[in-house]
Amino acid sequence: MSVTRKAPFVDVRRWVDADCPAFRAAWDALADAAGEPNPFFESWYLLPSLRALDPAGEVALLCVHDASGGLAGVMPLRRYTSYYGYPLKHWRNWVHDQCFCGQPLVARGMERVFWRAVLDWCDANKADGLFLHLLQIPASGPLHDALQAETAAQGRPAATVLEEWRALIATQASPEDYLAASLTGKKRKELRRQYRRLAEIGTLEFERCRSADDIAAWTDAFLALEAAGWKGRAGSALADDPAHSALFRNSLREAAGRGKLERLTLLLDNRPIAMLATFLTPPGAYAYKTAFDEAFARFSPGVLLQREAMNLVADPAIEWIDSCAAPDHAMIDHIWRERRRMARHSIAIGGPLRRALFRLLAWRENGHWPGGLT
Repeated sequence: MSVTRKAPFVDVRRWVDADCPAFRAAWDALADAAGEPNPFFESWYLLPSLRALDPAGEVALLCVHDASGGLAGVMPLRRYTSYYGYPLKHWRNWVHDQCFCGQPLVARGMERVFWRAVLDWCDANKADGLFLHLLQIPASGPLHDALQAETAAQGRPAATVLEEWRALIATQASPEDYLAASLTGKKRKELRRQYRRLAEIGTLEFERCRSADDIAAWTDAFLALEAAGWKGRAGSALADDPAHSALFRNSLREAAGRGKLERLTLLLDNRPIAMLATFLTPPGAYAYKTAFDEAFARFSPGVLLQREAMNLVADPAIEWIDSCAAPDHAMIDHIWRERRRMARHSIAIGGPLRRALFRLLAWRENGHWPGGLT
């Protein structure tokens, strides 16, 4: 017997059930059709993340389908029993320490449809959560605007509970002109001097690669370089955590195989002293991970590498690069002048009583009544 579904419809499945060729193909097609890119929720990154970090299968994939049954949106979702130390059950998009954007993948033009379906599903599953909490959401663009408009149209209480600004580069200027506007003449002169002094030690060159050639060796070299620095001493290097190192290896291999990875390396006598892995997701890119050899710190190899990385915006397919850096980053904030606002949103679900409770919780957290998303 055929089943007639009301369109759009929501399908929430265990991620292990989505780890199959047929669904991955639909997922990859959705990523290509998405109005806004997010490499961290594409199949080639999210599935290695889930295999490494959620072996118990606590994370589900919330999938929204259009009238024809096609995949129109995907967001990893998990039920949590505590909210920043408070015993409050809630639904949350799944974002881990190596994930720098929590925006769902949604087909272009389906943004309002997606959020309406998600909120309807949360209302129907309110017994498992008091509200919906969204992390690492870019606070501009079609998806954010659609969520803002949909919650307002429904009169649904919602609040932006935290916002952070991180470095972004979005310019049509040449790298030379952009750098001249970012740094003083004295600092640019110092960088040129450091480059010359470094070149006096041996053969110095930048290597930029987008193929999958020697990806395993490059990944090994990156992990070793990072582990030799302050992160290794602090025990926070990728190589210190088997799950994180497995995620790094698998995601870089998958991205390289799909032409979605750019590797930039500063070599001294063919030895890497600074490295950067960037995910390519036109019209944007994400500067995922970087490392440098601290033995050469007096020459600022990390800054020299970032200066070279700016040349990526000369690619006509790339309009902006997200630094993925922490807010107020000591180094990158002085070079990349634009900022990307990232927000945490909380949204009421359920009926009048639950929404009244949400208002009280939002007032307790923010010091004022929820006035909608910003």
